[in-house]
Amino acid sequence: MSSRKIIHIDADCFYAAIELRDDPRLQGRAVAVGGAVERRGVVATCNYEARTWGVHSAMPMARAVKLCPDLVIIQPRMDVYKAASKQIHHILHDYTDCIEPLSLDEAFLDVSDCEMCSGSATLIAKDIRSRVWQELRLVVSAGVAPNKFLAKIASDWRKPNGLFVITPDEVDDFVLALPVKKLHGVGKVTAGKLARMGIENCAQLREHSVVHLSKAFGSYGERLWSLARGIDERPVEPHSRRQSVSVERTFEHDLPDLAACYAQLPYLLAELEKRLGRLDQSYSPEKPFVKVKFHDFTQTTIEQAGAALDLDSYRLLISAAYLRGNKAVRLLGVGVRLQDQQQQNAIQLELFSQ
Repeated sequence: MSSRKIIHIDADCFYAAIELRDDPRLQGRAVAVGGAVERRGVVATCNYEARTWGVHSAMPMARAVKLCPDLVIIQPRMDVYKAASKQIHHILHDYTDCIEPLSLDEAFLDVSDCEMCSGSATLIAKDIRSRVWQELRLVVSAGVAPNKFLAKIASDWRKPNGLFVITPDEVDDFVLALPVKKLHGVGKVTAGKLARMGIENCAQLREHSVVHLSKAFGSYGERLWSLARGIDERPVEPHSRRQSVSVERTFEHDLPDLAACYAQLPYLLAELEKRLGRLDQSYSPEKPFVKVKFHDFTQTTIEQAGAALDLDSYRLLISAAYLRGNKAVRLLGVGVRLQDQQQQNAIQLELFSQ
């Protein structure tokens, strides 16, 4: 087993937590950060009081208000969230420079060579959580494990305000009982296919050879075989730079026509807006693109420089892509190519402009 020490830090309800911190009158109330109901807004994030009503991120705000009539809706303050994220990263850099930011509110750290806290990744994670609370009055959960895959699962294991550690000696027992839906890259469609094969957890997944899994899942089959054994050799990459942000969805039932594709766009764009909002200021959006995979697994991608990043532009792109095949669709994707402006101020993107 790898001797690496990986920590995954994930801020709890990040946007909403900042709003509650800055306005104590919101304590105890259901709060959602996102767009207004009358402007077809969506929930960017919400606190746990709102979640008890069934509210969740990427949900249309109109639906959220129906579920929770007393929901307090707050317009996002991205500058404030980005400033808080920068403060958290300043704390993280006191322990290591091997940090891979995933978004404003989460990051991987490789502390294998860190001598602080007697070299203990668990003590480092505890110290980070304590400092973020003491200095910023924000709560972060943390997962500690020998690799990125397990560290990310661990950070979610005892949310909110949790710390979970998976030592090298504990990996095998932990992974054996792990539901396959927790595996990196397993969405609803893959989970459904695994279930039809009688595979609900990693112990059952291990009964299948890498050859069998590769035949069933293509190149992802080998990845499944490795994850079922707790293997993930991906390094923490502090200097990796994004070239695009995208959202894809594979449908259990093929979309029969262009109208059905149009109907899915608002939900895909809501998730895309959420992911774009997590980017730091070193990126600016360059051009929108769409991806369409048809029922026969043929696919096409279209992008357009200079097009607006709004619903109408994506409808036009989807229409053009769909007409290339003019048949039932199994997957839709929407995204944005990014321009790296690491040394410049980025332009804040707003989908569905006010």
